[in-house]
Amino acid sequence: MSDDLDAMGPIDYLVIEFPANHITGEALPYLVDLVDRNIIRILDLIFIRKELDGSVAGVAIADLDHDGKLDLAVFEGASSGLLHAEDTAHAGAVLEPGCSAAVLVYENLWAAPLAVALRHGGGQLVASGRIHIQAALAALDAADVNA
Repeated sequence: MSDDLDAMGPIDYLVIEFPANHITGEALPYLVDLVDRNIIRILDLIFIRKELDGSVAGVAIADLDHDGKLDLAVFEGASSGLLHAEDTAHAGAVLEPGCSAAVLVYENLWAAPLAVALRHGGGQLVASGRIHIQAALAALDAADVNA
């Protein structure tokens, strides 16, 4: 494990909801680009669907490619073992019934050298978070009005 600590960057996750199970694949080239440029490394990518009755089920990547336009085969088998059934249930709990979601776990390769240096210096992450874009835009708009 110490070898991993000497190399790994921070790991994040995203749950991206697709209303009415409508996945266009428009963002897929950007995700591939991030991987190709070694900015992130995908550790896990799963798809889930929340049925109208509230039940949550996994969806195979191949099942999403109904029209031939969405090519997710490049991510087939992206599984580190970090995600478990309870994680799928938690992700499903935030979805609206009738929607699908991608659950993405990724390592921030761009931050690995900084994270390693901080760990070597005795630093440890004690909190993290994210400011949602809607909150940031609202705060910036409010600052403009008060300026």
